[in-house]
Amino acid sequence: MKQRLGFLVAIGWSVLAFIPLAGAQSPELKTLNEEVESFYGQGKYDRAMVVAKKAVKAAEHEFGPEHPEVATAINNIAALYMAQAQYASAEPLFERSLAIREKAFGPVHPGVASSVSHLALLYSAQGKHALAESLYKRALAIREKTLGPEHPDVAASLNNLAGNYDTQGNHAAAEPLFKRSLTIREKALGPNHPDVAQSLNNLAGVYDTQGNYAASEPLYTRSLAIKEKALGPDHPDTADSLNNLAFLYRAQGRYSAAEPLYKRSLAIRGKALGPAHPDVAQSLNNLAGLYLAQGQQESAEPLYKRSLAINEKALGPDHPETAISLNNLAALYHEQGRYAEAEPLYKRALAIKEKAFGSNNREVAVVLSNLAAIYYTQSRFTASESLHKRALAIREKTLGPDHLHVAHSLNGLARLYYWQGYYAAAEPLYKRALAIWEKALGFDHPDLVEVLSNMSDLYAKTDKPEEAARFANRAAKIRETKR
Repeated sequence: MKQRLGFLVAIGWSVLAFIPLAGAQSPELKTLNEEVESFYGQGKYDRAMVVAKKAVKAAEHEFGPEHPEVATAINNIAALYMAQAQYASAEPLFERSLAIREKAFGPVHPGVASSVSHLALLYSAQGKHALAESLYKRALAIREKTLGPEHPDVAASLNNLAGNYDTQGNHAAAEPLFKRSLTIREKALGPNHPDVAQSLNNLAGVYDTQGNYAASEPLYTRSLAIKEKALGPDHPDTADSLNNLAFLYRAQGRYSAAEPLYKRSLAIRGKALGPAHPDVAQSLNNLAGLYLAQGQQESAEPLYKRSLAINEKALGPDHPETAISLNNLAALYHEQGRYAEAEPLYKRALAIKEKAFGSNNREVAVVLSNLAAIYYTQSRFTASESLHKRALAIREKTLGPDHLHVAHSLNGLARLYYWQGYYAAAEPLYKRALAIWEKALGFDHPDLVEVLSNMSDLYAKTDKPEEAARFANRAAKIRETKR
């Protein structure tokens, strides 16, 4: 089962927004900071970096090297590095910003909480979830103590901590935090504030991931309505909500409903951000994935290629977003049987992910799984088995033994054994995969069809006709019900 990274839901964590310099500033410093924000918003990171470095020098000259305004300027450089996945460059700057604020304000101050949150976001982006969790909790504690439990910044911390759990598949921990964040924001900001829309989006994502589409759709729809009213129908944040609702429709197989939303999101982003912005690449990628899901490979390929070209130019050839585009184009070639073209793209995506995140990251496991699948298709079973096992080990370690991605790896490895005639090795893996899916998604979710069919084939081969029929009937019933 090839897993594409590209159907991206815009999760509204409290991102590394550029923090305005708060104190009295010279006109020069104020202008520099505004330019940094503008270039960042346009995705022009190289130009933003040049100006941001000037802003640090200007702040140091104006306030001295240990002033909180310098910490803010340094934080903005770190945010630029992080946007480009240059995590090793971002980390010491976030740490320096934090140290300056701790020295200036003490350890329990809202400004310190902001720096702690930014460092946590960095760790979370790298898959260092345990480190991120401890920092998110520290930021939350600071904000609750200094601002009170009903402050919007507390909601932001709850949102980020929940997002860290959600990324790891710990939906039971994420859901109540997202709900509390939503409640605080509705009370403090009103029911039609864009931050409320963010919380609605994130709570919907929890339900969406678990296949609870009936719960997620009204939340996505309300989030979109808020953004259209508060920000306008052509705002980039509105495009995010359109993208997410389209993602839901695509997951449900409602392709005709998803397509116009993806197209509208693409049009908004192209107009607001320019045709070469990374968000445009994301929209192209998602629309291509929708076409591929419908077997429209000729329509998907030029969109994937354009997405890749934008990311390579805007973000660089070694950025994780570039790896997503490579992975998805490779998946298209894989489905077309163009294995010689797919394999080097998967390998390049894998190298980028390993460089950016380390060799034991869940993002690495996705590409390993895809590369294993192409080797399986080519009957390169030894190579496929090695990659499947590595992907499975990474996922069990980073996501836990009951995560849906673990089920994908188990199913892929079991299928590999099945085709080699190793039925005794395949059966317990299929059973474990099915148990994970049933626990997470219920007993009649469409994602169960593949493993149920696989188990039916296995039992047919091992002279267990009653078991084979039982699983075949379950698969057929789900197909019929979900048609």
